[in-house]
Amino acid sequence: MRHPLFPLCVVSLCVAAVSALHFYLDANEKRCFIEELPTDTVVEGHYRALEWSEEQQKYVLDDALGILVDVEEVDNGEVVVKSTGPSDGRFTFTSHDSGDHSICLSTNYSSWFAHTHIRMYLDVVVGRTKPDQQQDRSHVSEVSSKIRDLNQKLEDIRREQQYQREREADYRNLSEGTNARASWYTLIQIIVLVATCYWQMRHLKRFFADRSM
Repeated sequence: MRHPLFPLCVVSLCVAAVSALHFYLDANEKRCFIEELPTDTVVEGHYRALEWSEEQQKYVLDDALGILVDVEEVDNGEVVVKSTGPSDGRFTFTSHDSGDHSICLSTNYSSWFAHTHIRMYLDVVVGRTKPDQQQDRSHVSEVSSKIRDLNQKLEDIRREQQYQREREADYRNLSEGTNARASWYTLIQIIVLVATCYWQMRHLKRFFADRSM
């Protein structure tokens, strides 16, 4: 429900607005505020919770204190944010539809007998950035990075293919040279063998001719 004591500022679509306030709540109390937002509007919130210390007699930061942040669209009840953060933290969300949004803050203390008092500081900035532009820039940056990676991989593949072609050319030249030398060596062996046979035949013919006389 809309809280009458702590309304947040109603902002326009194009102008960034800041709502800063502080309030008190008990350990088991939930405090909600209503913010009217246009569609696709970024809301950034910064909260700081101080817990009352009996020993120090003042409000101090307590690391054990956690803050629950619940944001939902009032008209349809859609939950936009539901998170638990430290005593000093931030939350960010983008309105999906125009209309009232409920921003609720509470502590992580669950005991109904706790008497802890909390002083909460809350700063809300509405409409500082446009999520579509950020997503587009992030998307373009991611695509550019993937394109650079693909170009690098293509360049590596091209160099590897060129290296393989050079190795295949060297292997082919070596094989052709080896085959040519083997062919010439075989031809020379055949010529030597034929010449040796011819010489032996002439020698035997001459030897038998001399013996027959």
